[in-house]
Amino acid sequence: MAGQIPRQFIDDLLARTDIVELIDSRVPLKKTGRNYAACCPFHNEKSPSFTVSPDKQFYHCFGCGANGNAITFLMEFEQLEFVESIEELAQIHHLEVPREQSLHPQRPTAQADDYSLMQQATDFYQQQLQQHPNSASVKDYLAKRGLSQQTISDFAIGYAPDGWDNLLKRLSPSNNKALREQLIELRLINRSDNGREYDFFRQRLMFPIRDRRGRVIAFGGRILGDGTPKYLNSPESRLFHKGRELYGLYEARQQPGHLEQVLVVEGYMDVVALAEQDIRFAVACLGTATTSEHMHTLFRYTPRVVCCYDGDRAGLDAAWRALQSALPKLKDGVELNFVFLPEGEDPDSLVQKEGKIAFLQRIQDAVPLTQYFFQRLMQEHNPATDAGKSALSVQATELIKQIPSDFYRDTLLDKLANLLGQTRQQQKKTSFKSANKLKPAKIKITPMRRAIGLLLQYPNLVNIMPNAPELAHSNIPGIGLLLALQQRLQQQPSQTTAQLLECWRDLPEHNILLKLASWQHQIEPEQLSQEFVDTFHSIEDQYLQQRLEALERKDKLEQLSKVEWHEYKLLLQALKSKKPKLAN
Repeated sequence: MAGQIPRQFIDDLLARTDIVELIDSRVPLKKTGRNYAACCPFHNEKSPSFTVSPDKQFYHCFGCGANGNAITFLMEFEQLEFVESIEELAQIHHLEVPREQSLHPQRPTAQADDYSLMQQATDFYQQQLQQHPNSASVKDYLAKRGLSQQTISDFAIGYAPDGWDNLLKRLSPSNNKALREQLIELRLINRSDNGREYDFFRQRLMFPIRDRRGRVIAFGGRILGDGTPKYLNSPESRLFHKGRELYGLYEARQQPGHLEQVLVVEGYMDVVALAEQDIRFAVACLGTATTSEHMHTLFRYTPRVVCCYDGDRAGLDAAWRALQSALPKLKDGVELNFVFLPEGEDPDSLVQKEGKIAFLQRIQDAVPLTQYFFQRLMQEHNPATDAGKSALSVQATELIKQIPSDFYRDTLLDKLANLLGQTRQQQKKTSFKSANKLKPAKIKITPMRRAIGLLLQYPNLVNIMPNAPELAHSNIPGIGLLLALQQRLQQQPSQTTAQLLECWRDLPEHNILLKLASWQHQIEPEQLSQEFVDTFHSIEDQYLQQRLEALERKDKLEQLSKVEWHEYKLLLQALKSKKPKLAN
């Protein structure tokens, strides 16, 4: 389940982590009784149905069913892989993540020293900017672009000198084949068809691309002088997926206070030029259009996203693609706006011409999504004609139905109805019903599920749970899981709900455990112990009944032995003397 990370370390990490504090730093929580609540960060809602339990170290949304422990929250909220979530928690607690030795070692998805090599490359490029014989001309170029030494340092900008193997010699001075393969996999060097190895970036201004934890995962390089392409990005690797990452997001998040808005621009130089003017909330996509994942990420960190594009045809097309990517991610409480710059201008050139205050005013006056949506559609369809109305209605409706937000959906439908000359009621009939009613499926609580759920939510109940090893031989569904929980808690009595859930991650039982961990049992605290014991005894009765029936079936086919006959009489007597137990 945990790969090469020791199970004990994961348990310790969860024990050190206060899930309330972890979530509250990302989604402000309010205390409600013993728990904490907020509007769910995983789906659109107007009233809070997302709860966090400090006792269980577990979160659950009654609206969409999202639930889990601190690791799961980071995986879902920050869009991290499992190991990345472990590393994030370890960093919070200033711990190093240990690794177990494997008898059959193999290259993991992201080696621990991948990030070290990327940082070494960053250091090399920064050093070359200061010490290379050509550094004076590079610095002169940066000065002409208006960048101060502080901005250069903040973004770790460097220089990849001309030459075939400068970086290769620095990172792999000896012919270490394994290391060179790793450098190729990280896209720091290339290998030609004839086997020659050479630096991927040469004679370029270098922009390190950082992930959300500040680790360098790729580079963008701008050509110095003539040549193509003007900008060159690292190819995708096990560290870098361009459709998920945003240049400058890490730096923007380092600014004091809450990230009130983010400006999406097209290039690295736009981001750093705006930072030079103390506009430190700009990010850039990495050689790709703004994706749905980008929008998903941005709305996690800020309520206001402003897309800034050139006013030419390419810029307008980019804005429309960004809007379409954003629609499935629009929830109540966020907004998407658009700034279109004068033709021939980009944020870099314009902010230097008109200054910070004028540029900020452009951002403040940005066109809202609800306005741009119909501006674009009406360029394609004329609502003055029946054909235009029909086409406009079909295309707009198909787009609007992707939106989870009630506010945006209703606002756009109202505008569409006005354009078509319809009433709101007519528009409702011709549009669609919202598909945003997310309700987790309820599960039937059998005695076995009741016992597992109670033990999972209140691990101290293991102290009153009878030892019944004979139950392991029964065929009652779930008995193996119940006894495994008992064994785990007997070995480690202080386990929390969150830690128990982590033991079953990636196993088939994990989904049912998640549901039982969030089961609302409506049992008074003073009745929990008796309820659990009674439930366990009902499971024992079920086993005894099964054994009795098995002996009865055998007796019809062949005579029971003396031992079996004695067992049969004892079972019959025991079941007759028992009081009725719990119903399902």
